[in-house]
Amino acid sequence: MKREKFGSRLGFILVSAGCAIGIGNVWKFPYMCGEFGGAAFILIYLVFLLILGIPVMICEFAVGRGSRRSVAASFEKLEPAGTRWHVTKWIGVIGCYLLMMFYTTVGGWMMYYCYRSIKGEFVGASSDTVAEGFTDMLGNAQVMTFWTVLICVVGFAVCYFGIQKGIERVSKVMMSALLLIMVVLVIHSIFLEGAEDGIRFYLVPDFARMKEIGIGNVIFGAMSQAFFTLSIGIGAMLIFGSYIGQERSLSGEAASITLLDTFVALMAGFIIIPSCFAFGIEPGAGPSLIFITIPNIFAQMPGGRIWGALFFLFLTFAAFTTIVAVFENIISFAIDLLGWSRRKSVLVNVVMLAVLSMPCVLGFNVLAGFEPLGAGTNIMDLEDFIVSNNLLPLGSLGYVLFCTRKNGWGWENFLSEVNAGEGVHFPRGLKGYVSYVLPLIIIVIYLKGYYDMFAGRGTAVLVGWMAAAVLFMGFVLFCAAGAGKSKDKQNT
Repeated sequence: MKREKFGSRLGFILVSAGCAIGIGNVWKFPYMCGEFGGAAFILIYLVFLLILGIPVMICEFAVGRGSRRSVAASFEKLEPAGTRWHVTKWIGVIGCYLLMMFYTTVGGWMMYYCYRSIKGEFVGASSDTVAEGFTDMLGNAQVMTFWTVLICVVGFAVCYFGIQKGIERVSKVMMSALLLIMVVLVIHSIFLEGAEDGIRFYLVPDFARMKEIGIGNVIFGAMSQAFFTLSIGIGAMLIFGSYIGQERSLSGEAASITLLDTFVALMAGFIIIPSCFAFGIEPGAGPSLIFITIPNIFAQMPGGRIWGALFFLFLTFAAFTTIVAVFENIISFAIDLLGWSRRKSVLVNVVMLAVLSMPCVLGFNVLAGFEPLGAGTNIMDLEDFIVSNNLLPLGSLGYVLFCTRKNGWGWENFLSEVNAGEGVHFPRGLKGYVSYVLPLIIIVIYLKGYYDMFAGRGTAVLVGWMAAAVLFMGFVLFCAAGAGKSKDKQNT
């Protein structure tokens, strides 16, 4: 079967950026920026995007374009005989399904809040009413199920029409609308009375505040956000590399996507943080910022119904472009592994994802008593922990090692693929950094994530979970070390 391609370079950049631009940009980035001291955090975040995020994304794109397959079949196509890199494909396959098992729920929240904003439910509402509205939504299994299933059906409907007629066309419209809405909201936010302090907090580095928070905490927070914001590690970006030609080098394309992703994150901060300062709201309020704090701001704001609807439409587009991108990965798994048609893969997977999303939906109501990671946690926390703290870093580690090790695809093959075409070339002199320093950074992020998660729960719990982390990491390193005799002879 001939592999479909993007109709234009712009389509590839917008679809790939749409995959990267999601809840992490417009939800997590602003409250992390508020929590870690504003501009100083942003500066460190930008450094780590350059030295960490872009190289891993380039590795993913290279494996995709070099194999012309999804993550489900790319390693088999490129790995030397006798090696076991193909085992790591399950990180991507499981990761994409598991990500969508909770991301569809959050995407449904965004759609529901957009609907509520258009209806004007937040106009004149008290703080208690807004907070109760979010709690009521979580407790209503029927409402949660409806919006989750709806976003699954609409997302797969877009994918049904293929790359050019479906995903590329819709992503161009949604990304254009997202950027336009975002600019309008930014202009409105920065001209609010009292927003000046928020702008100063956001743009002027306060290293004294950074020292007060803890320099190590700020650096690690920025490093983690730079790593997770680009959706790298589970093959979600790889698939789009498989749909592009060799007219352009991959380094330039990855830089363009990262630039667009970062622009949206920074603009989301410009929307939220000055607004918080203008209305006396704490910008580091955490995950509740979007669904409780922000509606409270719009409730106080003149024309809040319009601005709230635009804001949640912006969030919906950001979430939906990611959902469609990962759905395309899931559809391609069955096409590459089982030889299914796109139609069959869409019909089977729309039912599967709707069903697989139900544990997360029910985890806030019917199954609320199940606390898998300790008191106060739920099924979404477990699914997010498996993806964010395990599969994304471990998958990224696998791509970097695969592209640099002699028993993998190898540095020369990687460079040849990355630098094919016009544009910025990946420097040959970075081999040592990509081969040794970058994997070390990823390992540190991975282990520190476990430490932060379980450090306050007793020594026995911490030791147990850290041992599990090392075991999981050993799986990737085991695959990286697996070179058969036939392969060794091939390289001599």
